[in-house]
Amino acid sequence: MRVPAIAILAVFSIGTWARDASPASPYAGEEQRALKAVSPKEAEDLTVGRGMGFSKVAELNHYPGPKHVLELAGTLQLTDAQVRSVTQVHAAMEQEAQRLGKQILEKETELETLFASRHVEDGQARALVVELGRLQGELRYVHIGAHLSTGRLLSAAQIASYDRLRGYAEGAAPVHRHHD
Repeated sequence: MRVPAIAILAVFSIGTWARDASPASPYAGEEQRALKAVSPKEAEDLTVGRGMGFSKVAELNHYPGPKHVLELAGTLQLTDAQVRSVTQVHAAMEQEAQRLGKQILEKETELETLFASRHVEDGQARALVVELGRLQGELRYVHIGAHLSTGRLLSAAQIASYDRLRGYAEGAAPVHRHHD
């Protein structure tokens, strides 16, 4: 049985049309969120002061995070003085991170309100976005700074043990320690 050429063209045309149809945006469904640019998980993280990966550069370069150091205190054989100091670093980090997280959410709300009004001026949008960038940079440094402070409180052996316990590949031992 011979298939007419027109039928073959029709099948190829349908295939081409289906392939060219735009898939749904990865943002589909997010238009229903109160803050379009911030997921509920991100909002919670900002509210409670979680790190959200902001200090990965420190963590993966032998600067332990205070939260995880405290979780591993016994295994790392921290002294009582080290536990007190790391606890202070963690508490200060968490408090400042929560303060900045609240400000970020307030600015995101302002930006959301501005866009929802459908009367966005470039200057307004720019000012809010620049301020959000500044706050996000401050928040990232709060977490990185806590890693820096924590690293100064531990010995090279404790840091090497921390890295192993956290599952990081054996690498160059940290050489820039103030405490041993």
